[in-house]
Amino acid sequence: MIAKQITIIGFGLIGSSLARIIRRDNLAARIVCGDQSDVVCHKVMELKLADAATTDIAESVKGSDLVILAMPVGASGQVAQAISRTLEQGAVVTDVGSVKQSVIAAVKPHLPPHVDFVPAHPIAGTEHSGPEAGFPELFIGRWAILTPLPDTPLNAIETVTKLWEATGANLEFMEPRRHDLVLAITSHLPHLIAYTIVGTASDLEDHLKADVIKFSASGFRDFTRIAASDPIMWRDIFVNNQDAVLEIVQRFNEDLTGLQRAIRYGDAQALQDMFTRTRAIRRQVIDAKQADYRYPNKSPEAVPQPADPRKASGSAT
Repeated sequence: MIAKQITIIGFGLIGSSLARIIRRDNLAARIVCGDQSDVVCHKVMELKLADAATTDIAESVKGSDLVILAMPVGASGQVAQAISRTLEQGAVVTDVGSVKQSVIAAVKPHLPPHVDFVPAHPIAGTEHSGPEAGFPELFIGRWAILTPLPDTPLNAIETVTKLWEATGANLEFMEPRRHDLVLAITSHLPHLIAYTIVGTASDLEDHLKADVIKFSASGFRDFTRIAASDPIMWRDIFVNNQDAVLEIVQRFNEDLTGLQRAIRYGDAQALQDMFTRTRAIRRQVIDAKQADYRYPNKSPEAVPQPADPRKASGSAT
């Protein structure tokens, strides 16, 4: 047991997966759900993912010694302000956001001196959202990155470390700015490209768009999977990781221009050199056991989907 009571604010894919693990491994005597949606709260109780569920975010953290912020990163500051006066003495607050610098800047100023903040980010997910979408194997073999601040007490870091160790994730510690740059290229840029490509297809003439969908090969099919991710979550990520994303997009544009030039002038060697180099990167990803987005312990058919994703979109992470 790592805490007497744990509050999870935001019961999307990440929050509900964590709740299942906490329940399964008896990591807390009591789990409390805080979510702005009545629908989500009712579903959480129906699924028995928490002992209590409330839309009163301030009320949800009372009595909790560990609070997990699992809502879209754009809401981090607002939520931190809402819970600032009801957090318990000695409580540890952590998050699961894909952006760290802006979350730290938004959350830290609202937390009282008697509360410790340990920012974290599990690099795991699917395109599904809501309390029904979570499953306890989500984090196995994936990375959970912790970005504690220099003055963070060791006991607070240990609490969050134990949480992620229980999920089966691999732990890594990283400086917040480095985290944001790394994720800008490994996660944020691919999503931006996916949204753009699928958006381009959606602007085609109806007859051509129908053929694109009908004859979707694996490449376009995978892009549509990524582009199906929660729009609120990704809106917030791009707005809150603006500097890092723009830096990586600039580098990408330069590389794309080089490929465009090689295609225009029929520079077969330049194209082959690029594709050979990138193929080697793919091999490294496979060797690092990070290639299977479906997760080794969960088949795609076994991943549950919410009945109405629109009702759960505000609570995904």
